[in-house]
Amino acid sequence: MAALLEMRSITKTFPGVKALDQVTFTVEEGEIHALVGENGAGKSTLMKVLSGVYPHGSYEGQILYDGQEARFRDIAGSEAAGIVIIHQELALVPLLSIAENLFLGNEQSQGGVINWPATYRRTEELLAKVGLSDPPTRLVGKIGVGKQQLVEIAKALAKKVRLLILDEPTAALQENDSQKLLELILELKQQGVTSIIISHKLNEVRRVADRVTVLRDGATVSTMDGSEVTEDRIIRDMVGRDMAHRYPARTPKIGEVLMEVANWDVWHPEQAERQVIRGASFNVRKGEIVGIAGLMGAGRTELAMSLFGRSYGRAVSGEVRVGGRPVDTSTVPRAIDAGLAYVTEDRKELGLVLEEPISKNITLANLPGVARGGVLSRGEERQVAERYREAMNIRTPTVFQKVVNLSGGNQQKVVLSKWLYADPQVLILDEPTRGIDVGAKFEIYSIMNQLAAEGRGVVMISSEMPELLGMCDRIYVMSKGSIVGELARGEASQERIMELILANERGAAAR
Repeated sequence: MAALLEMRSITKTFPGVKALDQVTFTVEEGEIHALVGENGAGKSTLMKVLSGVYPHGSYEGQILYDGQEARFRDIAGSEAAGIVIIHQELALVPLLSIAENLFLGNEQSQGGVINWPATYRRTEELLAKVGLSDPPTRLVGKIGVGKQQLVEIAKALAKKVRLLILDEPTAALQENDSQKLLELILELKQQGVTSIIISHKLNEVRRVADRVTVLRDGATVSTMDGSEVTEDRIIRDMVGRDMAHRYPARTPKIGEVLMEVANWDVWHPEQAERQVIRGASFNVRKGEIVGIAGLMGAGRTELAMSLFGRSYGRAVSGEVRVGGRPVDTSTVPRAIDAGLAYVTEDRKELGLVLEEPISKNITLANLPGVARGGVLSRGEERQVAERYREAMNIRTPTVFQKVVNLSGGNQQKVVLSKWLYADPQVLILDEPTRGIDVGAKFEIYSIMNQLAAEGRGVVMISSEMPELLGMCDRIYVMSKGSIVGELARGEASQERIMELILANERGAAAR
């Protein structure tokens, strides 16, 4: 196969940081090429250079595309050449229809007037190619994230894509949707579309990639054929060391019950007849990491958010005890005062103020701690931020760096720092390692172990069953809003968890 893309000695520098250092990257026509590395390794920066987000002249090096030097000034230039990038944060407008999203900025018009019949016909053709049967007039906000990802690919096909770049395409998808998307990428390969896929899910990389390139600290470490790929090899190249143990060793010292939740009921905030959480009861002990497993839609996040200040749902009822005493968690400030903290699964939308510096984000949940006489002390704020920067190994040149400029793993450390500064007794961590690499995951796991060693209780919600099995002392299993089982570490397995879920679903169907 001939090279469709060659990126030669690409160097990109930001103030105080060299993000890319002499990176060389070659993609052959018709292949699926995986680009992997830790958060902050330079993967997204390299793709932004390629797609014109960082225009020619703002970086050093040369890009050859289809044998010709490419000097893209913006995304419009790269898309005109058939290069389309789909970012992790989907660029769709929820209040517009599928058809309107597909051709936004690329309207099917005649004489300046949109030809709606032609638009709908073309939309149906493109949706058929990606396996969607939804009508073109359906609002994008009314379909799930899995379908939205397929709409993004259909949108790329509408632009006559030749090189498709997918940045963490399955990060927010459940297993079934992830598999469908990977199958589609393989089908597109048969249709002549070349793909670059950025992913932290190494099992997916092994399944679809013809070749894999590893970046570390802004430099190319290795490129290997798919036949040579093993997870151990990729991890070694990504982090610069062997990781014989994916989860840090820990000897639990579990004490008395720290938090108890009894008979917790939650109703949907908009659908009056729909009960989302049904009589949920569970507990967590001092020094214990408790997992909550379940499929998408089981109610795990809804349970966590309703406990933390009733941030979700209506007609919430039940009892919460901390240290044996009933506590009021009906508002977020009261939940914090009761000793609870909740690290949301959506750190960018709900966990952080992205345009504010690290220092302000870390102190947000405990402003009185950096105030003197009711006045915020910037000096104290900086000292607190510096302390957590060092303790949590937040990689940044300064605590005044805007959080939006950090990698996903470092953003997650800022969120954790914010809640640790509030000094909670129980931390509820919702998908704490979503969208971060194996090295950063290990650091997050180590932080969780340290919190447990301090006698705090940790509740971990995760869609990755191996993660729950590797980290948790006990696992509660949820299905359709109910807790349907409790498994000790020694008896927990993926098969046992799925058995409990399927048994409940069969019982619900029979009722």
